[in-house]
Amino acid sequence: MERRERRACFGGWQEVWRHRAETLGCEMNFAIFLPPEAGREPVPVLYWLSGLTCTEQNFISKAGAQRAAAELGIAIVAPDTSPRGEGVPDDPAYDLGQGAGFYLNATAAPWAEHYRMYDYVTVELPAVIEAEFPVSGARSIAGHSMGGHGALVAALRNPGRYRAVSAFSPIVAPTQVPWGEKAFSAYLGPDRAAWAAWDACELIAGAEERLPILVDQGEADEFLAMQLRPELLEAACRAAGHPLTLRRRPGYDHSYYFIASFIASHVAYHAAALKEV
Repeated sequence: MERRERRACFGGWQEVWRHRAETLGCEMNFAIFLPPEAGREPVPVLYWLSGLTCTEQNFISKAGAQRAAAELGIAIVAPDTSPRGEGVPDDPAYDLGQGAGFYLNATAAPWAEHYRMYDYVTVELPAVIEAEFPVSGARSIAGHSMGGHGALVAALRNPGRYRAVSAFSPIVAPTQVPWGEKAFSAYLGPDRAAWAAWDACELIAGAEERLPILVDQGEADEFLAMQLRPELLEAACRAAGHPLTLRRRPGYDHSYYFIASFIASHVAYHAAALKEV
């Protein structure tokens, strides 16, 4: 691994590392914030999954999560959103290809060789983090938009792996909205039955663990009605008896201004679960 950045931040360190991701067959960047407490003992980890077009930089430079993480003693890991580099398939559109991995394991050509972000964020990257950094085995997961979709799916498919899950403006039903239909058609092929394994609303009914879900959604979000549709998650959770807290925020849009406004409450939510004995 190669450390690309190291900056003092709220008594801790904001770092960016580059490593060979065997799951993806390419070099990948990830960011990690280590709170002051990490200098004395292992700390729990919140994994953050970003949205379309983002890299590891968006969250660490715009969300302002480091202050709360430093105060509460948790690390935050933010990977890139897709495989990248020469030889990795791409598409000119912003919502497919590099920067748009959708946190699934692709099965269709030409994507299947590299686009295995689900395995990367749930298995390979945590193994690297827990081997190389002063962290404990306590994990939680959160994300925004496409990353909110990824966080919900990762938690629902892996009972017992995460202590908490939350999301900002998540794509909750990708099989029913244009972003998801486009990506799933490309990455998974035309068989819509196979898509259900990557759709939070489809997974809720059969979830083996009723891990509470926290969602913040801006009511002025330009993607609310067509791409996000939180009412579908509400209905799925209601039908399954799955605990959901959906906080609708008047006036807020899809941007990092929204995330920065409420990120401290999400970090506190995760810290409380991560530090439970």
